[in-house]
Amino acid sequence: MDIRYLYSALNRVHSVSTTSKASLLDHPDLLLRMRSGGSVPEVHPSLSKAVANLNWEAALEEDKDLESKGIRILSWADEEYPERLRSLPDPPPALYVRGRLETLKPPAIAVVGSRLSTVYGLGVARSLAGDLVRAGLCVVSGLARGIDTAAHEGSLSVPGRALAVLGTGPDRVYPRENEGLHRRILESGGAVLTEFPPGTPPHPRNFPQRNRVIAGLAWGVLVVEATERSGSLITARFAAETGREVFAIPHNLTSRTGIGPNSLIQRGAKLVLQVSDVVEELPEGIRAALKPETSESDRASTPADLSEEGRKVLAHLSPDSARSVDTLCAATGLPAAEVLARLFELQMGGYCVELPGMRYALKRALREPT
Repeated sequence: MDIRYLYSALNRVHSVSTTSKASLLDHPDLLLRMRSGGSVPEVHPSLSKAVANLNWEAALEEDKDLESKGIRILSWADEEYPERLRSLPDPPPALYVRGRLETLKPPAIAVVGSRLSTVYGLGVARSLAGDLVRAGLCVVSGLARGIDTAAHEGSLSVPGRALAVLGTGPDRVYPRENEGLHRRILESGGAVLTEFPPGTPPHPRNFPQRNRVIAGLAWGVLVVEATERSGSLITARFAAETGREVFAIPHNLTSRTGIGPNSLIQRGAKLVLQVSDVVEELPEGIRAALKPETSESDRASTPADLSEEGRKVLAHLSPDSARSVDTLCAATGLPAAEVLARLFELQMGGYCVELPGMRYALKRALREPT
């Protein structure tokens, strides 16, 4: 049996922990012996029984059907299996990948957050994800509603830098409303992957398991918004436990979705105000190898890449005097949450700076693109 199918079959053993499965990754010979029902004293009896009872023929048929549809099975034994994922104590035996495997090669940052996101949080996630991919990084998230969706949308600004990790089988998209986003990620040269075999529904227990893969693929996890019991905090915990960096966006103290990031910062996560706060924490070798798509000076001279609302706020900023949020709300007709989100977008792009008292000024004179 091809070793890819051997490890893929191990994904289908549900009655044992991911750590127990990981104990077999360097011992395919034991898997083969268990498959045939032979005695394997080196392995716990419950694991041996679970492997022996697996419907191997059905698993093989499913895997061949996946491959006929263009879904790649990337096993632990493959050279292209992501190295960052190998360092986990319980890496998936196999991954099912749609899209370009090259998306797995650039260093990745996970951008995650609450499904119950605010306008401000969505704007921050979209803007920061765009800046991260333009800095030469890949952005990985979970295709969930809210912050994950905004992060994926932002990462589409550079082809081949969007990576989504599913909590379902490779033949399902959850939530259904993100089927279009799923398609756009693939069309842009990105990738979508999962460790769950075909037919796996979006059961709640799958998502913490998916979150460890999101953290495992990344050099660091950036939490944009999170409620007190958000799954994003699970992702951050996985990151901290496995030696990844944890980053967080500061929030208003009265914001429900600000509880998670603010508490992470209080416990030592790095506070992020701009993309350089993330990049400077990467190992020197990674930073040196990054190939930014656009320089900050180029971005600052090209307001056309901003959102319509961002350009509206930008038009009312001056390098000579600072404007308050209330003043900008009155001038633009936009609500405060939208103005704050656009101001963050402008700061990320190098267009404006925040001064004491939450006042904002134009960073430099801008010229229209020719």
